[in-house]
Amino acid sequence: MNLDVRIKKILRDFTLNVEFSVRDEVFAFLGASGAGKSMTLKIIAGIETPDEGRIILNGRTLFDSAKKINLPPQARRVGYLFQNCALFPNMTVAENISFAASGTASEKILKLKKNLSRFKLEGLENSYPHELSGGQVQRVALARILASHAQLLLLDEPFSALDSHLKWQLELELAEVFKIYGVTILVSHDRDEVFRLADKVAVINVGKIEAFGSKHEIFRQPPTVAAALLTGCQNISAAKKIADDKIFAEDWQLTLTVKKIPDDLKFIGIRACDLKQTSAAGENIFLLKVSRVIEDTNSFIVLFENHIHAEVDKSLNSTFPIPNSSLYICLPADKIILLRG
Repeated sequence: MNLDVRIKKILRDFTLNVEFSVRDEVFAFLGASGAGKSMTLKIIAGIETPDEGRIILNGRTLFDSAKKINLPPQARRVGYLFQNCALFPNMTVAENISFAASGTASEKILKLKKNLSRFKLEGLENSYPHELSGGQVQRVALARILASHAQLLLLDEPFSALDSHLKWQLELELAEVFKIYGVTILVSHDRDEVFRLADKVAVINVGKIEAFGSKHEIFRQPPTVAAALLTGCQNISAAKKIADDKIFAEDWQLTLTVKKIPDDLKFIGIRACDLKQTSAAGENIFLLKVSRVIEDTNSFIVLFENHIHAEVDKSLNSTFPIPNSSLYICLPADKIILLRG
């Protein structure tokens, strides 16, 4: 299974201009609201039309502006889960799922039963969408897609209306389903969800892909500020190279030792969990004053006066950090993220 996308569409605030290829994998878009994630899915599904470009799914051309090919949504064999789910309001749960199912009458019944069980919808077969909770509506929409003959799954925030327990169960189930489809595109604001489910990740910002690669590459070394923020790095500072192995972090007022500093460096970052408390000064170790401590479920969030914050695991640190105290904090050189902009 493979999908090749190269599209351009002029929008009100920016031009969406993306190009990517996916091969037998789960591919996730990370981006702020309004960055172009959902519009990209709508274009692939045929709901929106790009100004130019092409979309090829498993050798079939879904769209090609040069050849004037533009298959309608129903001919694309693409299953698209909308953010609002878009169930047929005048159909029951069973009718919504069966409507999309392919095959003989007996095969449709089998698919219906399988997906009712998969998404914990037994007993709701004769209910209408307005009688369901938000989570139930979303589960019906997922069941309808998986009962169809789609070659490609497009999931736009698929777990947004689910409680944490059901979300976890569905993640486990869908992870197995994704293996059957080969290619799935996922849009999510939950970076942990993306990391668990995706193979490749693209960070999209104002209509352009800023970073593209394996999830491990993108999360370990995001190349831009947008990519760093979206993958959970909240300590970001403007920075400048002052020597071959020295950086001055302007927002933190710290001079740091780092190897292989690019000349076009503009920012640096470090994840809160990568800051380490130590007992004495040394390379990249600084005495920082605590301004505030927030107790989270499994950790302490320690805010320092120089605008850095650290996340301290409760299980590893029994002592509660005290505001106005000072701690020696290490910013390990190998954990510092070098960013272009």
